[in-house]
Amino acid sequence: MKIKKIESFNVRGETGRTYLIVKVSTDTEHYGLGEVGIKGWGSAIMSAVEHLSEILLGEDPWESEKLWQKMFRGGFFPAGTVYSCAISAIDIAIWDIKGKSINKPVYKLLGGPVRDKVISYPHVQGMNIPDLLDSAKKHIDEGWKFLRWHQLETEPFDKNNNATFDPLKSIQLSITSFEEVRKNFGDDIQLCFDVHTRLNPTLTIEMCKELEQYKPFFIEDPSRSENPDIYRLLRKKINLPLAAGEQWGSKWPFRQVIEEDLIDYARIDLCIVGGITEALKITHWAETHYIDIVPHNPLGPVSAAACVSLCMASTNVGVQEMPTKPGSLDNKLFPKQIEWNEGYSWCPDVPGLGVDFSIEEAERCAVKPSRLGGNLYKPDGSFTNW
Repeated sequence: MKIKKIESFNVRGETGRTYLIVKVSTDTEHYGLGEVGIKGWGSAIMSAVEHLSEILLGEDPWESEKLWQKMFRGGFFPAGTVYSCAISAIDIAIWDIKGKSINKPVYKLLGGPVRDKVISYPHVQGMNIPDLLDSAKKHIDEGWKFLRWHQLETEPFDKNNNATFDPLKSIQLSITSFEEVRKNFGDDIQLCFDVHTRLNPTLTIEMCKELEQYKPFFIEDPSRSENPDIYRLLRKKINLPLAAGEQWGSKWPFRQVIEEDLIDYARIDLCIVGGITEALKITHWAETHYIDIVPHNPLGPVSAAACVSLCMASTNVGVQEMPTKPGSLDNKLFPKQIEWNEGYSWCPDVPGLGVDFSIEEAERCAVKPSRLGGNLYKPDGSFTNW
C-alpha cells in the first residue's frame, strides 16, 4: 500500500461553519481524513500540504514515524506552525488509513481503550450574562456535566469581526458570570474558563484571586503563548489549575511546562501540534508528571474523532473539548461521525477514525480559504489578542 494522492478541501457546511479537510488516498481502496487547525491561514497551509505531498507520494503509510520526521525535519529547517498544521492533517489521515487497512479503529492502534467514553464539555455562548446563562441551561438540560466559556467581550463585533475590548470591564463581567452560573446551577457542574490570552499576567492573576471561590476546573490560556517562562510567575501567583498548549506546534514548547510542572492540563491541539504521532508523545511525557491532557478541539468531526481516539487510549485525561454534540452539525458533509450521549463522547468500534466525508458535497460547497480572523482593540486603539 502506497500513498497515491493528497488533496485539500476548504468547505462551508449547511450551518455556515467552515472546515479545511485533507484527504490522503492510497493505491488501494483505503483513504484517510485529516483536519487543519488554523483555518485563517488556509491558503498558506494548503500550499504547505501540496509541498509536503512531493515527499510523500509513493511512501508506505504504515511508516508514519519516518514520514513525520521527513515532514517536520526535512530540508534542515524544522517546521513552523504553518507546516505543523499541514503535517497534523496529513498525519491524522495516515493513522485513519492504517486503521482502515486492518479493519481496526484508530484508538486500538494507540494501545486500545482504557475507557469506554470520554467526559466532554461544550462551548457556552453569550455576549452578555443573561445570554450566557440561557446557553448554560440549554447545555445542562441536554446532559452536559461540564461548561466552558471564555473571557467575555465588552462590545459586539462589527461586520468585519472587530471589536473594542476593555480588559478591566471584561474582568468584572467574567467574575460576575461565575457568580451567576454558580448561583443558578450549583456546585456539581464543572466549570472551565478560557482567558483566551486576552489579559496580561498581572490582570490574570488579580482576576484569578476572585475566581478561587467558584472552584473552576481549570483556567485556560492565562497568558500569551510565545514565552513559556511566564508560567513560572503564574504558577507562583495563581492558586487554580492551569491549562495551556493549544497554540504550540510541536512537543518542544511543551518541554518546559511539563518538566517544571508549570501546568496541570496539557491543551494539545492535534490539528496544530503535528497530528496523532506527536500528540501521543506529549501525552505520555505529561503522564510522567501526572499532567492530564485536555485536547483542544474547536473544529469539526475529523478533529473530534482524532482527539477522542487519543483520549480513549490514554490514562491521563481530564476532559475533552467538544463545541457541539457530535452528529448535530453538517451531516451532509460528514454523514458518519463519532458518538455522544449525556456529556460523554466516544469513537465507535469501526475501522479508522469512524468519520466519513462526502466528496460530492465538498465539491458543491467549496469556498475560498478563510482570511485572517477578526481583531480586538483596547479602548485606546491599541491591538490586543483575540
